[in-house]
Amino acid sequence: MSDTRQGDNGPTTRRLPPWLKRPLPAGAGYADVERLLKQGCLNTVCRSARCPNLGECWSRRVATFMILGNVCTRNCRFCAVQKGPVEPLDPNEPGRVAEAARKMGLKHVVVTSVTRDDLPDEGAAHFAATIRALRAALPHSTVEVLVPDFHARPELLEIVCREKPDVFNHNVETVEALAPIIRPMADYRRSLTVLAMVARTYPDPIVKSGLMVGLGETETQVRQTLRDMAQTGCRVVTVGQYLAPSDRHHPVEHFYEPAWFEALTHWAAAYLPDLIVYAAPFVRSSYLAEKLFGQLRKQP
Repeated sequence: MSDTRQGDNGPTTRRLPPWLKRPLPAGAGYADVERLLKQGCLNTVCRSARCPNLGECWSRRVATFMILGNVCTRNCRFCAVQKGPVEPLDPNEPGRVAEAARKMGLKHVVVTSVTRDDLPDEGAAHFAATIRALRAALPHSTVEVLVPDFHARPELLEIVCREKPDVFNHNVETVEALAPIIRPMADYRRSLTVLAMVARTYPDPIVKSGLMVGLGETETQVRQTLRDMAQTGCRVVTVGQYLAPSDRHHPVEHFYEPAWFEALTHWAAAYLPDLIVYAAPFVRSSYLAEKLFGQLRKQP
């Protein structure tokens, strides 16, 4: 695996450091998940976003469902999800997600989506329908939603949160200084507002967010971002190494060693005791989400 970036004379390839190598997908579990997703005509962020953990997760019979289609209305420079003309919503998608999750035997189901700024409710009701379908099919499983910002509209957050997801996740993604470049159609402060509104208004879900590093930020900016997220009432933040999906995306500016992530975790534990930071090179928003949720549930 390598990271491709744009050089002065065209695309150049930077070799990934040893700690960022991943095995190729294999095994019966992987094949089963691929078959179930194909049968259900379902999308996953694992594949659409080219997640490096796909092989590991699918081999464990775990996948993160991506609803609202597979085409996004925004154009974030870090994201591999397809952009372009969107298709009408499929009203049967929530039921197919629930059926696939049931067949996979998921105890913790993670559902995310593309951003659908074209819809009057930006897809909030579709999220709600998916949560309801999952509750009906898997009454003993927990549900985590990773949602777009819904333009911080309270009525849309209400549509999702009244279904009482166990985890409400919205990613800040990057530090404030880089946000206009990396997420030109989003807004750093708006994302913080979403986290604060949910944490303040709805006592049920664990509020969670995510951050990428390696985009050109400084360590001071990373720490300030974690402080900002802690002030919203966010309880958990995942931090992982950014890997450019192609030479058309924002280049990787720095590869952080595993020890750096460990040091960041220790810093957060010391200075932001109300915020749990889960940081490592391959950490992603939904990576080992069921394990992390289990650890949180055991805490007082």
